[in-house]
Amino acid sequence: MKSLQYLNKYFLKYKWRLLFGIFFTIVSNYYGVQMPIYFKNAIDQFQTNLSEAKPNDFLWLAFQLGGFYMLLSLAKGFFLFLMRQTIIVMSRYIEFDLKNEIYAHYQTLDQGFFKRNSTGDLMNRISEDVGLVRMYLGPGIMYIINLIIAFTLIVTQMIRISPSLTLYVLIPLPIMSILIYRVSSRMNAMSALVQKEQSLLSTLAQETFSGIRIIKAYNREKETEEKLGESAENYKKQSMRLVLVNAFFIPTIMFLIGISILIAVYYGGILSFTGPKAERISIGSIVAFIMFVNSLTWPFASLGWVSSIIQRASASQKRINEFLLTKPKIINTETGEFDFRGSIAFNKVCFEYPVTNICAVSDVSFQVNKGETLAIVGHTGSGKSTISSLLMRQYDPEKGEILIDGKALPSINLHALRDQTGIVPQDVFLFSDTIRENLQFGVNDRTPSDEELIAACEMTHVYHNIQGFPDGFDTLLGERGVNLSGGQKQRISIARALLKNPKLLILDDCLSAVDTETEEIILRNLENGKENRTTIIISHRISTIRNATKIIVINHGQVIESGNHDSLMKQKGTYFDLYEQQLRQEKN
Repeated sequence: MKSLQYLNKYFLKYKWRLLFGIFFTIVSNYYGVQMPIYFKNAIDQFQTNLSEAKPNDFLWLAFQLGGFYMLLSLAKGFFLFLMRQTIIVMSRYIEFDLKNEIYAHYQTLDQGFFKRNSTGDLMNRISEDVGLVRMYLGPGIMYIINLIIAFTLIVTQMIRISPSLTLYVLIPLPIMSILIYRVSSRMNAMSALVQKEQSLLSTLAQETFSGIRIIKAYNREKETEEKLGESAENYKKQSMRLVLVNAFFIPTIMFLIGISILIAVYYGGILSFTGPKAERISIGSIVAFIMFVNSLTWPFASLGWVSSIIQRASASQKRINEFLLTKPKIINTETGEFDFRGSIAFNKVCFEYPVTNICAVSDVSFQVNKGETLAIVGHTGSGKSTISSLLMRQYDPEKGEILIDGKALPSINLHALRDQTGIVPQDVFLFSDTIRENLQFGVNDRTPSDEELIAACEMTHVYHNIQGFPDGFDTLLGERGVNLSGGQKQRISIARALLKNPKLLILDDCLSAVDTETEEIILRNLENGKENRTTIIISHRISTIRNATKIIVINHGQVIESGNHDSLMKQKGTYFDLYEQQLRQEKN
């Protein structure tokens, strides 16, 4: 249960709910203990006066016992309700806080973390795993407290009646404890396997839903269904093994409780009729013992269920802790204000991806100033997008340094830099929301007017498309903008970046899905106001970047050529070859 110790801070936060829950549990069990005691005293008193009893006295005794039993049951039930309202509600508050903590921690982790972990696994830990932990925080804690208090109060009363009978009746309990201990260790390992299989199943399901168009396009529904079915079958097998082990708990406990009742009747009868005078007990005492043992039935029967809850919660919290204890490699140490003046410099920057060990950037150097446009061109996989990731500090270089306005990138306020940057990634992403909300996403300090939205969309030549939708800017998009074409998604993403009036604009191969005529219109519109910002355009198309102030050609992570369009064409190197090749393709 070491992993569950992480939750102690939440118990401290909600200590008053927990303390009141314990108090209500004590009161509820107190009324529960009074029932057998009242029955004992009533039966003993009636037995004493049995010779003088009349037929109506039996009816009156039954009425008294039933009425008082109902009153005690109501009192016990009322405080039982309060117990659940404090402890179970506490578990819901902790569940809420824990999910928020996990989600907030996800936001601090670097891009490498999300490359190493699947979306399905991330979602499973914040949903299924937290749900299992909540079962421990609520029912698990509640029944443990209830068992301790009930056992203490009941055994105290049993010892007062007959210490020897109490000893015999409790003999099966150590056996029960040993069985629970032996089985729990096995359940812990099995619970971890179940959670692992569930994460795999969630990942497969998420990938299937996200890639449903590709699956249908390639007619792979059957293969995908078989793969998902195999994963579901593995999850079912592991779950059924866990259920099988868990199924032995309650029957075993009920059997041992039954033995305790038989001992109470048999040995209690001996003590009642033939036992030593000092240890002799009444018939009412035997009835009280049977009721006490029955009162212990559910608390001890719940041990199996609670043990299962704790083991599964422990396995889940261990998985949650793996992420919560993961430290982000990119840490923003500066919180002061930062005003980007437009200068960017890479000095012999080298970077290798930690997962694949691919050297993406090697000894890259360049400089760009305010009002200039830097273009980065090269073949697919040459390292162009890695440069933008390093500039936005999604990764830190292994060698060299990146300077922003002459300062090392780690020494400036990263959040302030990103607030002043408009970036359109290679894989554009739109949220399942309206076009308006998607456009406004990057603007934090104000709500843009419709005139600003229109101006940004006209610059990217997408406003006429939006006008064609029945709801205009309020058109609701599907998941990842599925109801838009690739070119429309790219142009809306560029408009989103422009709407925040960025001082640094990064376009990462984001015009690949638009035709050359539309591309020409967008690039011409981007010329307006470029003197007030620094622009970096990453592309593999020469037509996109030929008007840039500076152009660098990347190959296998290295800068092999640099200059402007005219100077690079005169060199008749890689840039010239790319231009000639693309020119021939356009003519064909």
